[in-house]
Amino acid sequence: MYSDEAFHDDRPLGRSILRGLTCRCPACGKGRILHSYLKVRETCPSCGEDLSHQRADDGPAYLTILIVGHLMIPLMAAYFIAFRPEPWQMIALFGTGSILLSALLLPLMKGMLVGIQWSRRMHGFGEGEIAHD
Repeated sequence: MYSDEAFHDDRPLGRSILRGLTCRCPACGKGRILHSYLKVRETCPSCGEDLSHQRADDGPAYLTILIVGHLMIPLMAAYFIAFRPEPWQMIALFGTGSILLSALLLPLMKGMLVGIQWSRRMHGFGEGEIAHD
């Protein structure tokens, strides 16, 4: 009834997510998509893919907070139970850890969301392509 060709995904989601997590172009996997800490390039420097359609907005910040919170809260509880530190020690240790982890994860989450949007042809990615019906 349906051929395998009709279900071929030319933009696999998993590959696009992995490329995004490495801040590489979701199309070719070679060019860097960020030209500063969080600024997405207009086009891929390697393959020329138009990246201007991306609309990550608050998504990367939300995902970063979600991940950092789920990692830090259990660690904070375990550390507190094991060592009973002073409040200033908890703030210094876990405040610094949370800031560093957030700074590390934020560009990765932005790259991942750009990869997802490209893979699913969201927000103008894939415009001008012929629809396969």
